[in-house]
Amino acid sequence: MSKATHHNIVFGTDGWRAIIAEDFTFANVEKVAYAVGLYLQDKHKATLDKSTPMLIGYDTRFLADKFAERCALVLMAMGIPVKVASRDVPTPCIAWATQHEKTHGALQITASHNPPEYCGIKYIPEYAGPATDDITASIVTQLDNVPDQIPLSKDEIKHFDPQPPYLAAVSQLIDLKRIGNAGLKVGYDALYSTSRGYLDHTLKQWGVSVRVLHDWRDPLFGGGMPEPKREYLRDLSTMVKNEKLDVGLATDGDADRFAVIDEQGNYLSPNQLLCLLTMHLTKNRGKKGKIIRTVATTHLLDRLADKYGLEVVETPVGFKFIGEEMRKGDVLIGGEESGGLSFIGHIPEKDGIMANLLLVEMIAFEKKPLSQIWLDLQKEVGFEFTYMRADLRLNNHTQKGLMDALTSGETIKKLGGQTITKAGRKDGLKLYIDENTWLLIRPSGTEPLIRLYFEGPSKEMLEKIAADFNAQVQEIIAKIEKSVSNSSTRSKDAVIGATH
Repeated sequence: MSKATHHNIVFGTDGWRAIIAEDFTFANVEKVAYAVGLYLQDKHKATLDKSTPMLIGYDTRFLADKFAERCALVLMAMGIPVKVASRDVPTPCIAWATQHEKTHGALQITASHNPPEYCGIKYIPEYAGPATDDITASIVTQLDNVPDQIPLSKDEIKHFDPQPPYLAAVSQLIDLKRIGNAGLKVGYDALYSTSRGYLDHTLKQWGVSVRVLHDWRDPLFGGGMPEPKREYLRDLSTMVKNEKLDVGLATDGDADRFAVIDEQGNYLSPNQLLCLLTMHLTKNRGKKGKIIRTVATTHLLDRLADKYGLEVVETPVGFKFIGEEMRKGDVLIGGEESGGLSFIGHIPEKDGIMANLLLVEMIAFEKKPLSQIWLDLQKEVGFEFTYMRADLRLNNHTQKGLMDALTSGETIKKLGGQTITKAGRKDGLKLYIDENTWLLIRPSGTEPLIRLYFEGPSKEMLEKIAADFNAQVQEIIAKIEKSVSNSSTRSKDAVIGATH
């Protein structure tokens, strides 16, 4: 994971996130806003258009609206006009707004799916996608030029509502009339997020029966997490089963990621959803283009690409890499295993609202239960999806030592009794037994963890590969710790994972 740091302000793959009142303070928010202002002034030199606004949005977190206003006052004092969203706003909506009119991009105050004690800032350039590494590095460099006393404007802040033009764009990209005529019953868990009043409003507007959960602002997210994972969607799953709904939908805190529950109450992973929507866009909508996926995303997409005569482009982990590819054009769909997706005709930014609506459109086209559509897709490509995620918990010393060993002379030659046929190094280390059976080993950029991703033809094979990998890793770690006389207590590491 690429990182850019400046003392206690650390930019990761998707902006800066930190704990409120610890590092995420008004003083630090002012510094970041000022650095963004300096970046814009440097980028445009003396020609900075004083009539072109910077947009500012925020999610439902504690003080997020106040942090947004503080950013506005900093930028206004620098002579950069701003418009602040009139209520909490989905990240894809504020991103879409950056290219709807001429803007200098947007600042979004959000920590996405992080725990409620976190807040964050992400800069979205005027091309409506995630900031690339060079842009982030430029902003971090400008932090060195921030004055001790940052002036704040005394002028009144201008507000705007980005919702109407965004929802108008949604109606052009999704066949809402077909959805409305399908007679579907939909469950929707807002998870106290920014998508409330967007996803449910759009469906209801077209006559869809929608049952809604948690559609109010709660900065504590009901005591849970604004993350659309299986464990946080139990209420939605129960409601879908009990009320015999056709599908359950959810988004994360800032609505850029999505989740789906089928009519039986089962959680469908982002990998499965990516495959379903690729099939839908190609088969039902007649669309073509490249499939963009990260190194950690299912190769079932590759099987679909073979079937439909499409090209697959693999990127490092992080939607900014997918967004870069989408900006080049000729892309059917881009997505990642963590739940981010965008598609042809839309912005190069992940959009949980649009993805959920596209999924409902698919059900309307297929006229079958969602669980059956998934079974049919697997039969169609002759491959049963089996995928597993795990974490290897280490200490800082062994994390680096292990990755150094794995990527140099001690690369693993066999796993589960099967020979490694090739290795990829686009992001971490990806070991292939064959094109459909692989293990990705990728260090976390924020914790002493190594993240593991497995895919193969059966759960039994993946468990065998995971056990063998863990045994071989323990031997490597033992050598690393033996070679350092003053090493910290040896980590008793274990692969802990769950199949998706």
